[in-house]
Amino acid sequence: MKPEVFLPEDYRPAEDEPFMNDRQLEYFRRKLLQWKEEILNGSRETLEGLANSSRNIPDIADRASEETDRALELRTRDRQRKLVSKIEAALRRIDSGDFGYCEVSGEPISLKRLDARPIATMTLEAQERHERAERVHRDA
Repeated sequence: MKPEVFLPEDYRPAEDEPFMNDRQLEYFRRKLLQWKEEILNGSRETLEGLANSSRNIPDIADRASEETDRALELRTRDRQRKLVSKIEAALRRIDSGDFGYCEVSGEPISLKRLDARPIATMTLEAQERHERAERVHRDA
């Protein structure tokens, strides 16, 4: 087990420090864990809300509106469930030492990109190439 890394409250990864040093890894680990916790708390609230709102609504328009809201909420929660698995994969990459490096090129992913999207697995350039290739295959 690694010793705990001291991380000042206002710490932000900087380009002038060694890439993916212990402080940067701890910063991203905490960021990912906090994001995961927020999603899981939201899911619990949604489940409680759905359980409490299963009432019989006589007006058909009101019932349809509630059903639509419920379906939208469930789709959102499904996307967030998938996001949680991506967060867990990013945490595993931190543990394995692969976090912050492009899975295609092996190049470092920019700190700005990782800060904005800590689940990123590709550099911006590799991601754009991947999306262009997907579009070509989809349009073919």
